[in-house]
Amino acid sequence: MRDLIDLRCGPWQTALADVEMVDAVIVDAPYSARTHGGHDAAPESDTAHRRAINYGGWATEDVDAFVDSWSTRCRGWFVTITDHILAPAWAAAMERHGRYVFAPLPWVAPGSRVRLAGDGPSSWTCQIVVGRPRTGAYRDGTIAHKWGTLRGAYIVTTERNRLSDGTHGSHIGGKPSKLMRMLVNDYSRPGDLVCDPCAGWSTTLLAAAQEGRRAVGSELDPETYADALKRLDRDTQQADLFSDLRRQEGS
Repeated sequence: MRDLIDLRCGPWQTALADVEMVDAVIVDAPYSARTHGGHDAAPESDTAHRRAINYGGWATEDVDAFVDSWSTRCRGWFVTITDHILAPAWAAAMERHGRYVFAPLPWVAPGSRVRLAGDGPSSWTCQIVVGRPRTGAYRDGTIAHKWGTLRGAYIVTTERNRLSDGTHGSHIGGKPSKLMRMLVNDYSRPGDLVCDPCAGWSTTLLAAAQEGRRAVGSELDPETYADALKRLDRDTQQADLFSDLRRQEGS
């Protein structure tokens, strides 16, 4: 399974410059500066385990540059997890490049990001913006895929992972593996090449491989990249071991 995953270190603009075409972009890109500011100011007692984020929030200009770069290199679905501030920017950028964009899908993580100060509701929901080519010809320009009715929401609690040495290895802002496997299943096909240019701890790339897809992505921070490699080696070895055991039991 490990050979299905190509994780690179560096800015996506250079690290993935040679990637000519992918079947789906599924990305958890940085959120807005407002959301990042909430993490950075979180107290130590925060029940959602928010910590200062070691990368900057995005603005509309960053979203535009990202979609401009990948619009001609993605033959299938564009899927991004974001906050309510940047969701309109993602939708507008995809539409500008001729994609059909659906209403944002909620990802609800009950109990996450509990408000500890001030008045008002806690924030349990992120937005998932999805857009597809209007032509429907997703692979080679001739084969049109029918996707049917897909989920209208994702209700998945957050999770915390550990590295093999017992230390926390979860990337700040990382997403649950169950959620990413659901998105991979909904918006790509087995054998497709799934791309995550903001890979973080590589949950999306691992989810793609677990679901029989190929995966390519990049991570900007060298320390996070090193942790991601450890995680990929650990989790793909475990998955291959379980697969071997199942085959032996079935023989």
